[in-house]
Amino acid sequence: MRPVIRVLREDWADPQVALPAYATAGAAGADIRANLPGGDRSAGLVLAPMERRVVPTGLRIEIPEGFEVQIRPRSGLALRHGISLPNTPGTIDSDYRGPLGVLLVNLGAEPVVIAHGERIAQMIVAPVVRAEFAEAERLGETARGAGGFGSTGRG
Repeated sequence: MRPVIRVLREDWADPQVALPAYATAGAAGADIRANLPGGDRSAGLVLAPMERRVVPTGLRIEIPEGFEVQIRPRSGLALRHGISLPNTPGTIDSDYRGPLGVLLVNLGAEPVVIAHGERIAQMIVAPVVRAEFAEAERLGETARGAGGFGSTGRG
């Protein structure tokens, strides 16, 4: 069964900005676009080097119980301009009903203009498995054991 993500536009949002959509038949992520407030639409939003900012989408979404939405960077923006998400992937829980904003960071050396209607991130819909947590007196043995960061080597 394919989950349905219900989408509500904010009262101020530009209805001409496309809803999230998959760019190709094989795309895992649906592109989400900047939907800027009226005063910012013509000039866009300038993101200075190392600046973080929540970019509005003008949307609120309803995610079915048992699913989450992950917000991930777009590879083209990352490659060309150094635009990423500082909390990637961002998680939107099924019980959240607030505004959908995308936290962007400019890791590049130059300011970047985020245009009104520009694709700024991608949205992945994923099933959620909720675990139970039980205190234990000891943990099972593995070949890796307690080896952490970098313990499996390079190459």
